[in-house]
Amino acid sequence: MTKFPQDTDNQSKFTGNPIDSDDQRTESGETPWHLSQQQGEAKLPTFFKQEYQSTMTGVRFNSEVNPSTPSQDGFPSPETGEDTDNPSMTATQENAWDQTSELGQNSVDEDGDQEQESDLEENIPQSLQRWSGRVWVWVKSKIPTPEEGKTAWYQRVSVWIGIGVVTVGGGTVGYGGWKFYQLYQNLPELTDLSTYSRDGTLTIKAADGTILMQRGPATREKVKLEQIPEQLVEAFVAIEDRRFYEHNGVDYQGIIRAFGSNLLAGGVVEGGSTITQQLARMVFLDQERSIVRKLREAMLATKIERQMTKEEILEQYLNLVYLGSGAYGVADAAQVYFSKPVQRLTLSEIATLAGLPPAPSQYSPLVDLESATARRNVVLQRMADAEVLTPARAEQVQQQALAVDPSSPKRLQVRAPYFASYIEKELPKYISPEALEIGGLTVETSVNLKWQEIAQKVVKEAVEIDGASQAFDQAALVAIDPRTGEVKALVGGASFAESEFNRAIQAQRQPGSTFKGLVYATAIAAGFSPYDSYKDEPYRVDGYRPMNYGNRHSNNWRSMISALSSSVNVVAVRVLVDVGFEPTIKMAKDMGIHSQLKPTYSLALGAYEVNLLELTNAYGTLAAEGNHIPAHGIRRVVNQKGETIYQADFKPKRVLDKGSAAITTWMLEGVVEGGTGTSAYLSDRQVAGKTGTSEKARDLWFIGYIPQMVTGVWLGNDDNQPTWGTSETAAYNWRQFMKEVAEDIPAEDFPKLPELDGRKGSIKAKPHQPNSIVTGGSAVQKDDPDYHRFFSNTSKANYSSSSYNGGYSSGGYSSGGYYSSGYSSGGYSSGGYSSGGYSSGGYSSGGYYSGGYSSGGYGYGGY
Repeated sequence: MTKFPQDTDNQSKFTGNPIDSDDQRTESGETPWHLSQQQGEAKLPTFFKQEYQSTMTGVRFNSEVNPSTPSQDGFPSPETGEDTDNPSMTATQENAWDQTSELGQNSVDEDGDQEQESDLEENIPQSLQRWSGRVWVWVKSKIPTPEEGKTAWYQRVSVWIGIGVVTVGGGTVGYGGWKFYQLYQNLPELTDLSTYSRDGTLTIKAADGTILMQRGPATREKVKLEQIPEQLVEAFVAIEDRRFYEHNGVDYQGIIRAFGSNLLAGGVVEGGSTITQQLARMVFLDQERSIVRKLREAMLATKIERQMTKEEILEQYLNLVYLGSGAYGVADAAQVYFSKPVQRLTLSEIATLAGLPPAPSQYSPLVDLESATARRNVVLQRMADAEVLTPARAEQVQQQALAVDPSSPKRLQVRAPYFASYIEKELPKYISPEALEIGGLTVETSVNLKWQEIAQKVVKEAVEIDGASQAFDQAALVAIDPRTGEVKALVGGASFAESEFNRAIQAQRQPGSTFKGLVYATAIAAGFSPYDSYKDEPYRVDGYRPMNYGNRHSNNWRSMISALSSSVNVVAVRVLVDVGFEPTIKMAKDMGIHSQLKPTYSLALGAYEVNLLELTNAYGTLAAEGNHIPAHGIRRVVNQKGETIYQADFKPKRVLDKGSAAITTWMLEGVVEGGTGTSAYLSDRQVAGKTGTSEKARDLWFIGYIPQMVTGVWLGNDDNQPTWGTSETAAYNWRQFMKEVAEDIPAEDFPKLPELDGRKGSIKAKPHQPNSIVTGGSAVQKDDPDYHRFFSNTSKANYSSSSYNGGYSSGGYSSGGYYSSGYSSGGYSSGGYSSGGYSSGGYSSGGYYSGGYSSGGYGYGGY
């Protein structure tokens, strides 16, 4: 008998050739075989099938199990040789055939298809290999085999769809878990919420912590929980979070209850967020409506509950919750709606405030009194339901009319407006634009609120009293601690409400003779002696002629200390020429002058505009013994999270040696003790300073200091109109401020005067070389204002007559008092400046002629 080929190649040949259905070729003529045209597969006779499978598997059929296994596919019976198609195959026969097929398939998998299975396993993804085990065995056992006439499992779309669903589902779950972990890890740290400030807010505090100004959505008045009425707390809990004391941050029952209540009411009548969630949203999140934000809110609420007590949560919530009309917190709302402190609220008013959080604008009694009343009644009913109020009491209050008494929130009026405006202008120097845009900043400043209020009073009185008689309508004052550079008081005008222009930092004005203090300090640093003398006579240099007060000259030699005390302009210009423009300008810059200075002769007389703050800061360098620290008012800036984003750390810089600073201070003491600044004299301590006026008394100055404080005063008009005043008025108002401030400051002496003999300078002078210098009568020209006086009743030879020099009292300066070689023994004592050096009658009460520079070539220096 011819056997069926065992190799798969021959088998494929048989299955691939068309065979006529009537052709029943057999070698023995007994057993036919057929090819299914429908399935394209050869149908083997039973006996051949048994033999083939036995050959492949090494297992023979037991005749007792399957004695004649008929073929369902039309295989002929081995006994009859006839085709059979018996649909009534017994269950035993069918099971036997299935078992045989399974055995055969398993054998083929184990022996014949090992290499194919190995290839498949190599193509299986690593993630599926990790899921192997019993599930995989079970799945594999259910996958149909090619021998059963079905598509291989790895070629079936449904299998890969299932794998994809499992993979995507598992990946989604894993990704969700990872994102949840990320959200939790990225939750903000719960710093001290008492320091929290909202975005867009700015709070400025004085040195003692007093709030000077708040701008934006800020809580103006915060209160402790024990200061809040118990019924107010109960009202908020009843309407906002009735299970507040039971949940751990998220109230799932409350969420379901609120959803049902709102659904039945057809609107929002109850919120699902707990008080803790609302606090988390206010402090750490925004109002974005998203699942992620809600999830973060819930996580933060849980975190807050773990780190804070219920009482702490309530206190922060009641101080931060927005209640409409610009009111943040219950204390602000009590003021805005009822003009009373929170402790005095009635039950009706308490219920009104408690009903505001869900919709402050809708339920505001200032917007819709009817809606506010209805909402109040809902709160009262909830309080009764929570058994914190009797039903009878709730009904009684519900019948009452709701009355309001509106007012502005506290601290909308700034306590130190000019100082606050200065701080706002300084902030961009230290804080990034991004931080400024976000806001929520608290600025701690150096201002002494008591001194600030004294300064505001002095400036106001100076304008109202002195200004009325001397024709000026504005004033400014700056006080600085010279050892730290901190601004202790700053007033930029008589009334911030009338004019926000800050004259202390924004007004650029000619300093007049106050600039001489810097010129003389440069000369002393260059090694000049305070007793170096210059002749006070008409002086023209390169066509420029400085004019003294009253257009008069003493025609005497004047020492530098004498000339500074008397504010002699001619000597100041001659000192500038000898020390040089470059060293003088550099010294002024190093001492704190930031405005533009030019190398001209009028520089010595204060021709170039500066502001009050920088000039006061420059004199502070002298008070600090030659150390310069930039003037500043900001100590620290804290963001809304309580993090310090700026901390002042200014270091002193040595710009003038101690000896030169001490000598200059000693010279400036003479100005106060017997010169032009006697109005600034303090009886209990040493004072040094310098007066100054600009041309036609447009600007009246006095900058003076004690060892611990330097203060500058300016008086004038915004339109630059001349005044009728003198710099003595500025010195007087300086004294009015300092005599009160000095009560808080112990008296100290200035440093001792160093040895003058053999002293060398710490900088090098760079004398200017003029093209021409003309002195005496030759310097006086026809267009000079003193020309006629100079030549009337006298000749040039007798130029020093008393008529020309009558501006000085005969007792003020003796003809032999000052010479190039030194000074008279009575003029100065070894310890300093003697009060008898100058007579009090040396200057007329009418004042001192002012002016820094005139276009006609004349320099006028004020006293």
